[in-house]
Amino acid sequence: MNTTDKSAALRRTTLFGGLDEMEIQALAGRAVERRLARDEVLFVAGADAQGLFVVASGALRAFREGVDGREQVIHVERAGATIAELPVCDDKPYPSTVAAEEETVVLFLDKRDVRALCLTHPQIALAALKLLAGRLRKCAELVETLSLHEVDHRLARWLLNEAKARGIRTDEGLTIKLVLTNQQIAARIGSIREVVSRALARLQQNGMITVDGRRIVIKDEEVLSVFADN
Repeated sequence: MNTTDKSAALRRTTLFGGLDEMEIQALAGRAVERRLARDEVLFVAGADAQGLFVVASGALRAFREGVDGREQVIHVERAGATIAELPVCDDKPYPSTVAAEEETVVLFLDKRDVRALCLTHPQIALAALKLLAGRLRKCAELVETLSLHEVDHRLARWLLNEAKARGIRTDEGLTIKLVLTNQQIAARIGSIREVVSRALARLQQNGMITVDGRRIVIKDEEVLSVFADN
């Protein structure tokens, strides 16, 4: 990426979008590009944090890994997002492992540069606080979901969210093409592949969805939503 492309990537972010052109250009000049293959790890939980990353293209998933090796995805960030703001603020290690969901390009910014900007531009610190507050709310929702809802309900809610983001309305209903494997879906909803496969089958048996390979049709969004919130 050249400086112009880096500047455009920085300008799309909540943190740095308010900087003027000269400041954006200067920050772009210090940004280090890194390209990741799908599932390549960017950093691991507990590693010393050197700075934060801007997602220029592609997507990153942040997750924690259990003693059995099973992933629990905490959040997914796409182009225009930043990741690893927390250790820049508290000067502690990275709190989660982050890997590429697909081929991804990120820009690394040294935490010293980010902190210097925060001192001269308080709005960056306020934007970071807002981002971290949003992540905290999502973590609270995740804990509630994993604690209080059965796998079938969690899967139903995940399917609804995917459908709202990437679904297509057809005569059959709201249709989505699953790009994730059942193993990857399990990491999103706190389960394992076999249980997700059985949950999909039960949702189909109960008439709420139809399954054709990786193609899912939600016949009645309201019914599925009521079931998800049960």
